[in-house]
Amino acid sequence: MKTSCKTIVISDVHLGTKGSKTKELVRFLKQYQCEHLILNGDIIDGWQLKKSGKWKRKHTRFFNKLLKMIEKEGTKVTYLRGNHDDFLDQILPLQIGNLSIKKDMILKSGGKEFYVVHGDIFDSITTQLKWIAKLGDIGYTFLLWLNRQYNYRRLKKGLPYYSLSQMIKAKVKRAVKYIDDYEEQLSSMARYKNCDGIICGHIHQPAIKEINGITYLNSGDWVESMTALTEDFEGNWSLVYFNDLIEQMDQNRREELQKSIDFKEYLQEDIISSKAG
Repeated sequence: MKTSCKTIVISDVHLGTKGSKTKELVRFLKQYQCEHLILNGDIIDGWQLKKSGKWKRKHTRFFNKLLKMIEKEGTKVTYLRGNHDDFLDQILPLQIGNLSIKKDMILKSGGKEFYVVHGDIFDSITTQLKWIAKLGDIGYTFLLWLNRQYNYRRLKKGLPYYSLSQMIKAKVKRAVKYIDDYEEQLSSMARYKNCDGIICGHIHQPAIKEINGITYLNSGDWVESMTALTEDFEGNWSLVYFNDLIEQMDQNRREELQKSIDFKEYLQEDIISSKAG
């Protein structure tokens, strides 16, 4: 059974890179049915594709899933450009049926208004000093490579996925300060737009929090965190972690299997007692 919700927000999928968790994302989307899907930037990684990135079949499957959601489920899909898919600037804005591509948007939710934007326009490094950003991108790519090697060994030992890169970022004081500053800047922009909240991505740091009276929502990413934001039909927002979702699904399957086994044993006992009678 699919979970129904009003809105799903995902960002930072980085299709075209080795670190993109595309299979997991498609599996996640198969568990939900929503009225509106917002792709909040860096869905396609144009930077990596220009250098050494590769487009794979699993990346195409993601877009096949989007088309199915649009055509068969009537989902409205909004694609907001990010810094890694800034090539979209050449065609913005674009509207084709239930698919729209734009820079930002205002989303009404539960009587409130949220400013929805990828978030790179408030990052002076990516907007003004792009060469430094790309240099940092090389270091980040190495960190993701290290993360893959680490989790490959964990998998062989039967251990669950662990985001080594997230842990490293959490321990680096400069990174923590950057995240705090970023969140405050985005919250200030929401107030400037006369909105009650902000929905963003960009920094691969999922969050739901209140900052100076502004609701700050960050959808995280599908490279490290594997997270998404979901809105129910009352306007309540939740942060969904793919690993937690799969763990709950596996638990439900185990419970259903156990019920099935118990029922079969009950029937066998009933048959045996009937024959004995």
